Amino acid sequence: MADLQDELHDPPSASELPHLFATPYVPDSAPEPTATGEGDDLPARARALLAAHPVADGHSGLPRALRHLPRYDLQLGESAVDTDLPRLREGHVGALFCALHPTDGPALGATLEQLDLARSVVETHPEGLRPALTAGQVLDARNCGRVAVVLGPAGAAALDDSLGILRVLRSLGLRVLTLAGTSWASEAGLTRFGEEVVREMNRLGVIADLSGASDATIGRALTLSRTPVLCTRSAARALCPHPDNLSDGLLARLGAAKGLCMVPLAAEQTGPGVRDVADHLDHVRAVAGPECVGLSGTYDSGTAHPQGLADPSGYPHLVAELLRRGWPETDLAMLTWGNVQRVLRGADFAARAAQDRSQPSTAKIADLDG
Repeated sequence: MADLQDELHDPPSASELPHLFATPYVPDSAPEPTATGEGDDLPARARALLAAHPVADGHSGLPRALRHLPRYDLQLGESAVDTDLPRLREGHVGALFCALHPTDGPALGATLEQLDLARSVVETHPEGLRPALTAGQVLDARNCGRVAVVLGPAGAAALDDSLGILRVLRSLGLRVLTLAGTSWASEAGLTRFGEEVVREMNRLGVIADLSGASDATIGRALTLSRTPVLCTRSAARALCPHPDNLSDGLLARLGAAKGLCMVPLAAEQTGPGVRDVADHLDHVRAVAGPECVGLSGTYDSGTAHPQGLADPSGYPHLVAELLRRGWPETDLAMLTWGNVQRVLRGADFAARAAQDRSQPSTAKIADLDG
């Protein structure tokens, strides 16, 4: 029923929903006043908008950050990591995509360990976190004042070239898979087996993450995928030539395919300050369209963050800057919440339709790429 309600009703305006996250945010420094003298109202406007349309954060390294801690308490606050419930509430974060990217050991085993840890974290913090497998469950968690935890992205190396492992990971809750770092998704693009992986992902409702993939892989995946794709940590290459950032040509193709570029709050990709991040958001919005831009904190991923955005509590500061620049509230609501919901909902519905008409793929890499 939640899926049906999510499909039939457009996201409410900022004035139509109660404030689900009551902890106020006080920015490090107030935004500059606008020419009309409304600058003093921007932090309050940002908090009001985020209360109705919280942030769906596309990439959190929390499982990896917690694995070496002997004990932790995210409910009261945890200084050893960037992310805890007080800061998530202060930043009005409503959904968190937990990355399952291993740094050492066999990829599948390390991915399963991080998946298990992510699930354990949710189970031990029921007051603030709730697992979410579908767009409807993400919406339900938000409406209950919980942060929805979505599993993924995980690295494609964890599949060990097996579609059976993909199906098992999906049964364990995986929703996003990064198409990079394998023989079938390389600088040369997707092989025949890689194309079969994308088709099976569409059938299962596993969303393709193209951040870190080659331009050739991104281009072919955009053509092949029947559901929108994500770039969970990509900014504008025209502003910063980082290898994970996207060219204007790819941004335009991503927008045409109704995909989503989630701009990371990572200084090496966007720059040292809030305004640098806002510049990238402006650029992606202008090139790909307002339906193609989202946010990715990349907190607890071992990267440096722009000043004023050191942890999730800084999101209102960024939204206030975008309001100062004249972003309409409709575009901001899509940026923070609506675009992620659209992608999840599209993947859910496409998967149900595909499962009604097709069986699981039995393709083997040796048969297609041998």
